[in-house]
Amino acid sequence: MLAILLFLLWFSLPLCNADALSKLLAWDWRPFQGQFGILPMVAGSLLLSFSALLLAFPVSVGICCFAHGMGPAGPAALLMRFVKLMTSVPTVIYGFVGVFVLVPLMREVFRSGSGFSWLAAMIGLAILVLPTIVLMLHSQFMIVEPQVKLTATALGMTPAQRLLHLVVPNSGRGFATALVLGFGRALGDTMIPLMLAGNAPQVPGSVFDSIRAMTAHIALVVATDSQSLAYLSLFACGLILFLSSTLVNLGLQWLGRPDGRKE
Repeated sequence: MLAILLFLLWFSLPLCNADALSKLLAWDWRPFQGQFGILPMVAGSLLLSFSALLLAFPVSVGICCFAHGMGPAGPAALLMRFVKLMTSVPTVIYGFVGVFVLVPLMREVFRSGSGFSWLAAMIGLAILVLPTIVLMLHSQFMIVEPQVKLTATALGMTPAQRLLHLVVPNSGRGFATALVLGFGRALGDTMIPLMLAGNAPQVPGSVFDSIRAMTAHIALVVATDSQSLAYLSLFACGLILFLSSTLVNLGLQWLGRPDGRKE
């Protein structure tokens, strides 16, 4: 990890001057006109990640609640097996399904643009991160349930009442960890934004506009030399993504400690 950080810092050194930073930290990406701003891609990554998380998290909570007392045992077990199966599907498959099913469907339903948009990528990312969030919450519920089961039984609670009044209120750390892990998964994905977002380097005005994430930017930009700002922008995006992932992992470690404090 340290070697990766040093690699990114070394190749980002030419950016350590006011002129290069002013061109890089701008809102226009027009490389043939000498404009190399990466802020639209930074904004695109954040918008995609947060919106996908906003869509996936409530659905994930609903699935976990259904599996832990709100639904019949048979369908609940089948649903959890299906969620676990989703984790084995390669990301590119989700992208292909999105391109050939989701995008044409959106084009027909909304009749706005090509269908390759923030909304398409948001839905694709939400489906991608959903198993991660569900399995994290499922693990937390499995830890909490044995601790409260005897008390709930003594009080005559139904499985649904036990879940809502005891398990969920005592799973706060699991909810926080699932959110952080889901955000990191959405932020770091390349294939879904690359295949579904339209990849226009702009700040979208609506969910039907195209958007470009930093990961897709790195995959798309092909520089003709190793000195231009277009080339250096890749390492700037990589450094931002690396630091963001590091913060996510530090957050997970902090959440994993008792009471959020060092032992």
